[in-house]
Amino acid sequence: MHLFPPATCPRLIVKIGSALLVDPDGGVRRAWLAGIVADIAERARAGQQVAVVSSGAIALGARRLGLPKGGRANLEDAQAAAATGQIALSQMWAETLGAEGLTAAQILVTLDDLEDRRRYLNAAATLDRLLGLGVVPVLNENDSVATAEIRFGDNDRLAARVAQAAGAQGVVLLSDIDGLYDRNPALPGAAHIARVERIDARIEAMADRGSASGMGSGGMVSKIAAARIANAAGANLAIASGRIEQPLSTAARHTLFVAEKSAPARKAWLAGGLTARGTIHVDAGAATALRSGASLLAAGATRVEGGFRRGDLVTICADDGRTLARGLAEYDADEAERITGKRSGELADILGYAPRAALVHRNHMALL
Repeated sequence: MHLFPPATCPRLIVKIGSALLVDPDGGVRRAWLAGIVADIAERARAGQQVAVVSSGAIALGARRLGLPKGGRANLEDAQAAAATGQIALSQMWAETLGAEGLTAAQILVTLDDLEDRRRYLNAAATLDRLLGLGVVPVLNENDSVATAEIRFGDNDRLAARVAQAAGAQGVVLLSDIDGLYDRNPALPGAAHIARVERIDARIEAMADRGSASGMGSGGMVSKIAAARIANAAGANLAIASGRIEQPLSTAARHTLFVAEKSAPARKAWLAGGLTARGTIHVDAGAATALRSGASLLAAGATRVEGGFRRGDLVTICADDGRTLARGLAEYDADEAERITGKRSGELADILGYAPRAALVHRNHMALL
């Protein structure tokens, strides 16, 4: 068991892309599926709890409905293909896991399900109970109802959010490539990166240069984004090739993104948020104060963007555009704009009421 053995990883999330599970003509790669399920069964017998994030519904449904372009010619085709294919996908997993003596469960989610705090907690409770019962949850984005505005768009980031909700220690993104390279792996001299201790601008630049490697809808950029989310929740994340039989037990070379430490659950949820309602830009002094653990005060803000309301998730950026943190706004956007750059003693006169102490309080903020 090369990737995240049960002794050090009690809970594991495995993401499987469409190209691994479904042939170009829309048929299931059944021998490969049996191999990955054999891997999961071996881990389950060793005490590891595993959840699967599985793509493939649109591809399977498109074949059954005879839709052009793999069911992606337009939104209506994609939603119809997903609705049809999801039955086939869940049945396929249930039968294959059942052959190994394992029980499958299906969970379909949209972006809103994991961005809304209450629904996120409900999903987390369901995952925890299923895993505790020895069930293998199989999750996918609910593409039959999701639109461009309310979808993850790739299952890499969904897998990272599921890891966060499940309290998993490890995430494996199975792909058609064995990890991150310092440039497009098709180019001469491309070097494989085995371990990433910290995701910085240098690592992100490698992802940009390698994103044309043909890895489905997400590409390497989405995998780096997933690693950020997983690492913020205290989960290590590995990118490994699924183009081999039983990849969880036979994968050799991969890229491991190492989590520094686990953040408190609420702050990990904030850090992993994908649908911020607005942005607050701050000056250099405020940026330094935030990194020292301070709240964001109005005096340190330089401008406000978006139509957020109090309690909405907002992004906090330096004036050069770097993202510093995410947090919950203490003011509506119009009020925040009125007090931007003002000292605390001026706020009551501007707003006409006793103001709250901060634009974003440190207890409701996660640094990135």
